[in-house]
Amino acid sequence: MKRLVMVGAGSRGSGMYAQPITENYADEAVILGVFDTNIKRAELLSRKTGGKIPVFDDFNRMLAEVKPDAVIVTTVDRFHHQYIIAALEAGCDAISEKPMTIDADKCRAILEAERRTGRQVIVTFNARCSPFATKIKDLMRAGAVGQVYSVHFEWFLDTEHGADYFRRWHRQLKNSGGLLVHKATHHFDLVNWFIEKDPVAVFATGSRRFYGQPSAISGPRCRTCAHKDDCRFFIDVTAPAYRELYFDCESADGYWRDGCIFSPEIDICDTMTLHVQYEDQVSMAYSLTAHSPHEGYRLVINGEKGRLEAETFAHKRNAAMSSHSIKVLDRDDAVITHQVAKLSGTHGGADAILLRLLMRDQAPDPHQYVAGSRAGAMSLIIGAAANLSIASGQVIQIKDLLPTL
Repeated sequence: MKRLVMVGAGSRGSGMYAQPITENYADEAVILGVFDTNIKRAELLSRKTGGKIPVFDDFNRMLAEVKPDAVIVTTVDRFHHQYIIAALEAGCDAISEKPMTIDADKCRAILEAERRTGRQVIVTFNARCSPFATKIKDLMRAGAVGQVYSVHFEWFLDTEHGADYFRRWHRQLKNSGGLLVHKATHHFDLVNWFIEKDPVAVFATGSRRFYGQPSAISGPRCRTCAHKDDCRFFIDVTAPAYRELYFDCESADGYWRDGCIFSPEIDICDTMTLHVQYEDQVSMAYSLTAHSPHEGYRLVINGEKGRLEAETFAHKRNAAMSSHSIKVLDRDDAVITHQVAKLSGTHGGADAILLRLLMRDQAPDPHQYVAGSRAGAMSLIIGAAANLSIASGQVIQIKDLLPTL
């Protein structure tokens, strides 16, 4: 029986871990405590799981009293390293939501703590577990393009999903590392996983073109804004989708879920382009647009034998413009198209697959869905290096940030 505790009681902590673990894995694991800096949110998580999870107001006391096997970390990204390191030093393993942390200094501290304590860090890259990504991995393992030469990767966030990052705590670089760390760590991990190469150097450009711009209809937050009837980005935090977890918990810490997307407080980019040099002269051109009309990605992997083209994106208001396919083109003009079925459930069924692997030790993992600290480091460090490159205008060498890797 796995003895677990949780730090972070937001939507991810509750929806991905607390509720499904208590409902589906009671024979394998038990959650013996939850801590969140917002006590109301921790109490809500406990209520949603039948009131059986004790709520703690001190993280270190929870570790000392419960003595868990592992700590599940789902806090604001800037605090991941603190809780991961404390867990390791208390003799526990750590299961961390991506990104493992937000910059090179914190990453090195985690890796050193893991080495020093002999405990293990798992980073939950659920994007690996989708059938679509799994098919790409299978094709690459089978040598579909042979030796890899280059990668082109475009990721699109629409103005529903994308805007949400500019309302919440993610909108400040100090909290999230920006979208190049918080969001793109998934994307960089996929590429690292597909091509099985390490990044060597990063050059990046980035800007704010859509969010965080002066507007005649802006205000501190949606709820009190005089322009809420005229703004297409208005959300009502008193509505059922938000009220219980956010509005009803505001009094505990003053956190707003409905910050204005035009706020001058925003300091993260919404339009980003990277050139990533990998080992063996493999290169990647990557872009992330957080204000696209559609949602999804296009991926191209060029190689010795040909080219793999994958795209999966959706138009919410025009289904005919959506796409979900993988093509392999060889040098004899043959094209093989692979159609991949979608699974139900959060993140295309990927969350359920990953949680089963985390909770059931005997579950086979031939695709290596469960990732460790090295994969966590190699994905986040691309985004962290990109942030440094945007700030300095320089090419950033990965070995200068993570010399031990």
